[in-house]
Amino acid sequence: MNASGAVRPMLLLMLTGASVSALAQEAPATPAPAETVADNGTDIVVTAQKRAERLQDVPIAVSALGGDSLERQRVTQADELAGKIVNLQLTSTVGDNTPIFALRGVSMSDYSLNQASPVATYYDEVYKGNFAFLGVAMYDLERVEVLRGPQGTLYGKNTTGGAVNLISRTPVLGETEGYLNLGYGNYDRYEANGALSVPLGETLAARVAFTFARADGWFKNQLPGKPDLASVREYGVRGSLLFEPSDSARFVLRASTSYQNPRNYGVYAQPEAVNRPGLSRRQIEANVTDRRHARTSSVSLTGTVDLSDALAITSVTSWDKGRLNFYEDTDGTATELLEIPYADRATQFAQDLRLTSDFDGPFNFILGAYFNREKVYNQTTFEIGKDIDSDGLPGVTDADCAVGFPLGCLFRNSFDQVKKSYALYSDMSFEVSDQFTLRGGLRFTRDKGVQSNFEANAFGPNEVLVMNLIPPSRLDYSTENLSGKIGADYKINPDVMVYGNYSRGYRAPSFNAQAFFDPSELSVAKAEKIDAFELGLKSQFADRRVTLNMAAFHYTYSNQQFINVDPATAAQTLLNIPRSRIQGGEAELTVRAGDMVTLRGGLGLLDTKIKRGTVSGVDVSGNRLSNAPKLTFTGGFDATVIDGGSGKVSLHGDINYSSNQYFEVLNIPRLRQKSYVLLSGHIDWESADGRWTASVWGKNLANKFYFTSRVDLLSGFGFDYNHVGTPRTYGVTVGAKF
Repeated sequence: MNASGAVRPMLLLMLTGASVSALAQEAPATPAPAETVADNGTDIVVTAQKRAERLQDVPIAVSALGGDSLERQRVTQADELAGKIVNLQLTSTVGDNTPIFALRGVSMSDYSLNQASPVATYYDEVYKGNFAFLGVAMYDLERVEVLRGPQGTLYGKNTTGGAVNLISRTPVLGETEGYLNLGYGNYDRYEANGALSVPLGETLAARVAFTFARADGWFKNQLPGKPDLASVREYGVRGSLLFEPSDSARFVLRASTSYQNPRNYGVYAQPEAVNRPGLSRRQIEANVTDRRHARTSSVSLTGTVDLSDALAITSVTSWDKGRLNFYEDTDGTATELLEIPYADRATQFAQDLRLTSDFDGPFNFILGAYFNREKVYNQTTFEIGKDIDSDGLPGVTDADCAVGFPLGCLFRNSFDQVKKSYALYSDMSFEVSDQFTLRGGLRFTRDKGVQSNFEANAFGPNEVLVMNLIPPSRLDYSTENLSGKIGADYKINPDVMVYGNYSRGYRAPSFNAQAFFDPSELSVAKAEKIDAFELGLKSQFADRRVTLNMAAFHYTYSNQQFINVDPATAAQTLLNIPRSRIQGGEAELTVRAGDMVTLRGGLGLLDTKIKRGTVSGVDVSGNRLSNAPKLTFTGGFDATVIDGGSGKVSLHGDINYSSNQYFEVLNIPRLRQKSYVLLSGHIDWESADGRWTASVWGKNLANKFYFTSRVDLLSGFGFDYNHVGTPRTYGVTVGAKF
């Protein structure tokens, strides 16, 4: 694909869409509702720009999924969003329960537990950066918003690729309501989720929601007496308290906890003839089968006070705690060639304070201040050939490490890390006319980081110290950044808008967590930056039964952070790829063909190219970026086939296509993931009064085998490290509303 290959067809589509939408003006215009009509005829409001707006009025590329839609499609984990939204990819190098997103080709190459993704995840406006905060199931949600492109103005650092917002349901004053869903599926899966909302007087209401799931592992372990891997065992509980002392004040207190302790994921080692002889694709011989432990706790208070009819002040105060521990059988075999225990502990305090205007026009603004403090403790151990006897004496002892170094050794590093972020930001709009609006914003950020008590040692198999490799060390950084956006939008009519903008995103510097052998490995990667240009169209026509949204974009990507392995010494340092280019587009179409049928489709195009960079001694100029398939497609339908006194029966189907991609920037041919298609669907029944539901569902119906991440360890350890996507799952769910 040439430099403009991904953008040109998207621009043509946008021009065609604008022409069709302009023709729609000849028909009588439907009065603009307060919210956007969704695929099921209900209204959706998004808060992508920190204020409630119709989705179709937001001049950025946003995809939104309502809570009911998420429930129908059984989207229960954040990683499942990747199959619903084009140009959103997922890698699972640290496990399926800890998703790492890539959006429009912007991703991370260093998956150390002290890092933060360039696609930020927010739960109820609270940023969750560290992996220890991310092991949370999706349940009782109002909606999910995926914001494409740099969001540096309102969301701040670590949003160079975009942001994923998960918004939970809140209690409603004076209303009692709830639901309970129970399900059973293959791999002996049991699940339950539900919620109850009750009033506690005229100004107070409470809501409690929960989720629970357990399932046997699908990665079948062939070692006698060893359990299967990739199981499910998790629960989550969230309580919300709404307090509205007056019409001008609203406070929501949320507290939640979650816990996951499944058998850990399995690693698919290649080449199969050497590492997996005689095994089928979903069989494994793993000697390490410890449970993965991920626990999160979170408390947040969101308060909004109206200072006048046109001014409101909002405060979001939060505290998070997370712990993530797992023991990975990295070689994926019965040997003890390479095994890695990981431990990550993190706490976070954050405060966001903003003033929002709501004038009749022409000028409106958001002014805010933000603070975040994250504290992390990280420990990682590389256990290399700990069953190898190197000294010729009986048994494997600590002396074998000294003789056979590095075989028979445990290489362990540990450190403390503290990061602080301070920011001031603004977001402004000026209505030049009823149709034309200018927009802009700036964010000033000061980031400080300290990595202290960093130490690396080599131990024998019995934990006796053999060698100090990196003495206690300290690194720090302090940096300032100015990011922002400027743009304009024009409403051709109440249902058609075109927009264009320029924005700059920023990802804070990072500390290397992969230093094990030499002090020279200690390093700080420079901040990433993205300069993004975007043109978009948002349109509805045919009495708002057809919604067509499109966007085309061009990015200049500077200083992408990545792990560099010195081919001569095997030393690992955290460095930067100087410059890359990303361009492409998306188109999303929803057609309500009637009251009984809805069709959905999405198309994503990507063209990525590294302009200049050297990784592991290899010139990667001209290579594609990782997690960036050139083409993604999603499609689906919802059809009600029976609607009568006995209830409603509906059919739902979904397809997700991804073209070939690489999971690393070296573009190693054998590690390329080929294109694949995933199919899913469900058949639903709902009683005439809407109180009772039942569903038969299936995911990956064709049982497609595919990889979700791949790492080259062949030259160093004799195998390629791969994660495998979940096989076919199916089951039945029944529910009741009250």
